[in-house]
Formats: sequence, structure tokens, C-alpha cells
Amino acid sequence: MHYLEFEKPLAEIEGKSAELRAMAASNPEMDVEKEAEALDKKGEQLLTELYKTLTPWRKCLVARHPERPHCKDYIDALFTEFTPLAGDRNFADDHAIMGGLARFNDRPVVVIGQEKGTDTKSRIERNFGMARPEGYRKAIRLMDLASRFNLPIITLVDTPGAYPGKGAEERGQAEAIARSTEKCLAVGVPLISVIVGEGGSGGAVALATADKILMLEHSIYSVITPEGCASILWKDSDKMREAAEAMRLTAQDLLKLNVIDQIIPEPRGGAQRDTAAAIAAVGKAIESSLAAFDGKTSDELISGRRRKFLDMGKKGLAA
Repeated sequence: MHYLEFEKPLAEIEGKSAELRAMAASNPEMDVEKEAEALDKKGEQLLTELYKTLTPWRKCLVARHPERPHCKDYIDALFTEFTPLAGDRNFADDHAIMGGLARFNDRPVVVIGQEKGTDTKSRIERNFGMARPEGYRKAIRLMDLASRFNLPIITLVDTPGAYPGKGAEERGQAEAIARSTEKCLAVGVPLISVIVGEGGSGGAVALATADKILMLEHSIYSVITPEGCASILWKDSDKMREAAEAMRLTAQDLLKLNVIDQIIPEPRGGAQRDTAAAIAAVGKAIESSLAAFDGKTSDELISGRRRKFLDMGKKGLAA
């Protein structure tokens, strides 16, 4: 288990419990089960307390937890007959965005998501989930395919933001993000988006301009990272805690602001503590969300989606 900085007291308790059991395993005459169980109980109480009172910055840390389930984990667990489609038919295949045809509860769909990778090699290959222009053009291609064959679209968002490198800018990063966002608004099929980790800037909006936006309890969704915000406002990235507080990037804040539509509860201690339960909860939420749009025409879907985002802006101005 990888422990976050605020989980150090929990790491000590769980470490002592594991140490006691390891000693007992090597010496059968030792009876340490009562002490180990007491430590387990203490650890469970501490875990509950820690996650009851998470600050926005701590939620950022949880959203970025390396053992949190990623796009590939959700696709492997929730979808069958997944057939990945690669490339933008123009420049290259961007591994930061994965997507293709699949079945969700035996229903044909198109699934698209950002994949960060799980180890050093895969993280470099996936560019830490930061897509280049060809990644967003691949997403546009997949959304076009879904619209042509009347397939619902499910997007899984998990990125600190689009890749800001020189090559990406030269190949039209801003234009690709804008066109992907435009395509989300224009497709005549249901589009459900789930923010499973980080939803960062336009890189997230390009896949999350959806009929229904779902968000895991400890995920974050913001226009910039707290570190980036602090660097711009205070010229000091160490003020990321203050920035996280001010940005209102938590699922709870965003639900109040009507930026998202639903919060998906996570297991105690976050999705990383029970990935199977977290993935199952996401699956149920997607299923109920898709059912809400069954029977709607393309025109109804497009006009409803556009109205949703236009109204969001009006509410923001009124506030």
C-alpha cells in the first residue's frame, strides 16, 4: 500500500499490525491476534476520520493516488469485446487517450478515456495521461463513428491537462481541444462522462462536455492544477493548499455549482483501497445514466446538452 503524506499515522498502525502477524507466523507459540485486532480496529477508526474531513488539497492527493483505478482498469472490468481503435488518420496514435468499440452490459457503445499508466514505462508511454493534438483528433474520430452508428459514448476523464509541449502547440493543440469540445456538443447520441481522478483544464473539458457528468467522491475537476494556480496568482507553487481551497475543485463544491450532475461514493479510504467496489459503483452509475436518455431523439439530446452548458454560464454570471 502506498500511503499519502497525511496517512502516515495510519501507515504506522497498519505496519505494526502486519509486523505482529509476521512475527506470529514465524513463531507459532506467539499469540498476538488480540493485539493485532485492536490495532486493526484503531486503524479503521483513523481511516474513517481521515477521509471524513479531507481538505481540498488532500482530495487532490487522493485523486492522484498511483494505486487509484485508471481508465484501462475500468475498461477491463466494465466492458466486454473491447476493440481498441488507434490513430487520428493524420499524424500518429496518442497513447494518452485510449478508446474503441465495446459492449457495456451487452449494449454496443464507444468508450474513450485518458490513461496515465501504472509504472514508469507505461507512464512515459502514456505521457502521464496528457494528450497531444492527435489524441483529441482520435477522440473526435471515435465520436464521429459513434454518431454514425448511433452508439452511446462513455468517456473516462483522468488527466492533469493537455500536453503543453512545443510539438503539441505546433500541431494545433488549442484547435484540437476546441474541436473535440465542439464535437461533444454536436453528437446526436447519449454522452456520459465520468471524472475518475483528475479533471484538468481544457484537456478534461474536451471529453467531459456531456449530457451527464459523473464524478467520483474524491476526484477533482478544475481549470488548472492548484500548483499552476498558485504559481500564477502568488508566484509561489508552495501555496497550492491555499489555491485548492479557493478553486472549489471538489466534487461536493462542483455539485452545488451545477457543474457536475452526480457524485459517485467511494469505498472508505478512497477508490485505491477497494478498486473492485469503486469500479462496480461507477458501472452502476453509468448504467442508470444511460437509461435516463433512452428513447430521446438526436435533436433532443443536442439541444438539451447545449442548453445545459448555456444555463451553467448564466447561473455563474447571476452568482
